[in-house]
Amino acid sequence: MATYNQVRGGCRKEQRARRPVSPALVGRPCMKGICLKVSTMSPKKPNSAERKIARVKLSTEKVITAYIPGEGHNVQQHSVVLVRGGRSQDCPGVKYHLVRGAMDLGGVPNRITSRSKYGTKKPQKST
Repeated sequence: MATYNQVRGGCRKEQRARRPVSPALVGRPCMKGICLKVSTMSPKKPNSAERKIARVKLSTEKVITAYIPGEGHNVQQHSVVLVRGGRSQDCPGVKYHLVRGAMDLGGVPNRITSRSKYGTKKPQKST
């Protein structure tokens, strides 16, 4: 433990500020954006797939790359989408996710589990 004289002399170091995980959102939970381009990218080793991504221009004029979760989507150029933070673990440079079931991006059809994450309505019971 530091003595009084050591603390008075200035022995304590200030902690460096952490870099934000989703810098373009600037502390917001979500932001609106417009799709500029929809494409696919291949993930890092050792994974192999075609991840669906979109280049999105946010309402602050910043252009970011966002991941489109779930199976199938209806996003195309000029679609209005809602962007949240959260990186895609195996896609370099993708630090954002699109929110399913919000604005022009529809929910995942025929989804049974984890429906709230994919914007799917509760299926009606047939009697």
